[in-house]
Amino acid sequence: MEILEKYFSSDLTDHQRDQFAQLDQLYRDWNERVNIISRKDIDNLYPRHVLHSLAIAKYADFKPGTEIIDLGTGGGFPGVPLAIYFPQVRFRLIDGTGKKIRAVQGIIETLGLTNAVAQQVRAEDLRAKVDFVVCRAVATMDKLVNWSRPLIKMDGHNALPNGLIALKGGDLTAELAELPKSNYVERVPFSAYFDEPIFEHKAIIYWQR
Repeated sequence: MEILEKYFSSDLTDHQRDQFAQLDQLYRDWNERVNIISRKDIDNLYPRHVLHSLAIAKYADFKPGTEIIDLGTGGGFPGVPLAIYFPQVRFRLIDGTGKKIRAVQGIIETLGLTNAVAQQVRAEDLRAKVDFVVCRAVATMDKLVNWSRPLIKMDGHNALPNGLIALKGGDLTAELAELPKSNYVERVPFSAYFDEPIFEHKAIIYWQR
């Protein structure tokens, strides 16, 4: 929790602090039943998963009523931390693995996140229109754009135009070069927000619809 206070101390209510504090035991308990986070990584839950997810909260300030899909949520990232941080924003966390979705829905219900739901569905089979798609590195950007494009509304009401916000790592030069030149893409290194060494090669990639 200390690492969250380092970067978000003035932004969190006591209720949000309590919800974030619950994540440690919740993920440990669920990990005993379903391997939703690498067991060797559970001690790094806050820096590697929670804070990592909240880079999106530094990049974009979503207005109340914004609708967001977390594509390939896995263990609930970035969707669960973002749903805590943005209680007036509606989140749908999707993944094709049923046991992970059941665990994530259990975490959502325990936390009392009425603005979030977990659903077992593939992006290609989803019939929905939202303002943003968010995700961690579940695929290359060209695939993420193809999956996300049909889900994103053309018109938005946020300062940031509707689009895809992906958390990626490594050298992205070749991957981004695969996107059509007509696409608007923005790359922001995590170092713009966090000074943790583990984020040295991490970046937010924003693709505008």
